[in-house]
Amino acid sequence: MNHVSFYGKVGADPTSVSFADSENKVVKFSLAVKDVYSKQEKPEPIWIDVDAWNGLGERVLNLVKKGREVIINGRLAISIYEKEINGVKVKMKKPVVKLTEFTLCGSKPKEAEATEEAAPPKKRKSVA
Repeated sequence: MNHVSFYGKVGADPTSVSFADSENKVVKFSLAVKDVYSKQEKPEPIWIDVDAWNGLGERVLNLVKKGREVIINGRLAISIYEKEINGVKVKMKKPVVKLTEFTLCGSKPKEAEATEEAAPPKKRKSVA
C-alpha cells in the first residue's frame, strides 16, 4: 500500500499550473518537516514537495498559506524531469507526494491574520 502522512509547515504560498490541452490544474507547495531523529541541536528541516490536483488543489489555494501548519496524506510518486547542467540535459528524479487530503493545524500564521484584519469583511452566503 502506498500511503504517506506528514506534519509540518508550508514554506511558501502554493502556486498553480493549468494545462491548456485539458481542464486539469495542479497546485504545488513544499512542506518543512522536522527531522526528529537528528542528533544536531537545530537540524535543517526535510522539505517535501506536494502536488494537489483539480478540486483538491482549489481548496489548497484557498486555505493553505505560507507558515501554516498542516497534516498531509497522500501517495508517494516519482517526478521525472530534465535539467540542463553545463549545457547537457540530464534526466532528474525526485519524490513528490500526490495529495489525497489535508488537515489545517494550529493557528493561522501571523501574516495571514494581519492581512484578514486589514481587508473588508466578506459577505457570507447562506446555504439552503
